[in-house]
Amino acid sequence: MRVRTNAFFVSTRGDRLKHASVQIPFQRLVRELGLLRLSPHHGPRPHDLRHTFVVRTLLDWYRFGVDVQRRLHLLSAYLGHTDPAATYWYLSAAPELMAIVAERLEPGRRGAVVSSLAPTLQAFFIDRLGQQRAASPHTVAAYRATFRMLLSFCHEQIGTPPSRLCIDDLGPELIAAFLDHMESARGNSVRTRNARLAAIHSFFRYAALQHPEHAALIQRVLAIPHKRHERALVAFLEPAELEAILAAPNQETWIGRRDHALLVLAAQTGLRQSELTGLRCQDVHLGPGPYVRCHGKRRKERLTPLTRRTVRVLRAWLLERGGQPTDFLFPSRQGGCLSPDAFGRLLHICAASAARRQPSLVGKVVTPHVLRHTCAMELLRRGVDTSVIALWLGHETVQTTQIYLHADMSLKERALSLTAQPNTKVVRYKAPDALLAFLSGG
Repeated sequence: MRVRTNAFFVSTRGDRLKHASVQIPFQRLVRELGLLRLSPHHGPRPHDLRHTFVVRTLLDWYRFGVDVQRRLHLLSAYLGHTDPAATYWYLSAAPELMAIVAERLEPGRRGAVVSSLAPTLQAFFIDRLGQQRAASPHTVAAYRATFRMLLSFCHEQIGTPPSRLCIDDLGPELIAAFLDHMESARGNSVRTRNARLAAIHSFFRYAALQHPEHAALIQRVLAIPHKRHERALVAFLEPAELEAILAAPNQETWIGRRDHALLVLAAQTGLRQSELTGLRCQDVHLGPGPYVRCHGKRRKERLTPLTRRTVRVLRAWLLERGGQPTDFLFPSRQGGCLSPDAFGRLLHICAASAARRQPSLVGKVVTPHVLRHTCAMELLRRGVDTSVIALWLGHETVQTTQIYLHADMSLKERALSLTAQPNTKVVRYKAPDALLAFLSGG
């Protein structure tokens, strides 16, 4: 079929859909489903789907205690109404809205009243994160996961459903117990615990402006400190280990060739996992001065040059991959974006396979971020300045790159050689006997 229009929905002939092309199938579905006529004048129409969306949105707002008057102009703009008065019509035309008001007036119907937490939490995600801060989808997803786990934990501890929780229920003692539960029961690291606490602090700072009557409790929650943790040396791969992992995918299959190209690009550029999986075909430039364009943290766009080996691998992959410029460079089996779990799983499989040929990989935990550290260490060993490495990796500050200086033992050995006494030769101690070597290693 040849499409002859820019319309989103097209007919079987490739033209723009006409009114009758929508109305006739809709009426046939109505008859097959046995839907009753909505009035003596007409039955269900396609336009009634638009009315249903508006009424359901208003019903949800009322049920969750959202300030409808503040949000109505947003709904009006979403519907394309030139006059907000056209949207006010739904408030009087929906009997269900009046039923909700009547339920709230009934004595003893506390189940119809929503607590102050639900609308405040919803406004936090819509107003603060969505409109005021324009937070990235990754930030919103992390915050949503935090509060799903927090509300579920509160429900288990005090027996109150999440929709009935009040801000007073989220005291500092309960939140501290939740953070401890994250570490003990779920096995989260201290870094993850602190990330969850940062999301909770962000919400309570917003709640302080909306509910000053809870200022004392909010101040106590905001006083919960981040937990200190040990800073281990960064893990990275030696050149032989990296080559063993890059050779692990089975390049006789489409998936194996995709994995090989993905790992080669990750090891050479040091892109983050989300940056790699979000790459599109149009982000790769293989002409003179080849580079890859990515969108990193804090919405920063950066260009990373490519080596001849990476260009050769990507050129072969793009030729096989085909597709449109806006398609994902490394798609999943279904053609969508490769998930973080899938990336981590394929790297784990490749590392396990490579460990059979490279024994030093046995016991090493190889994650996508380890490839990023490996790229940084390779640049450092080749004499690249830390400020340039910070630009290469997309670090916010040069201080973040200093961790690689602590991890490189060869740099420390060169520094030690500069402090040697004159006319002395610096050598490593070698035990004359295997048993002494074993005891020295202890």
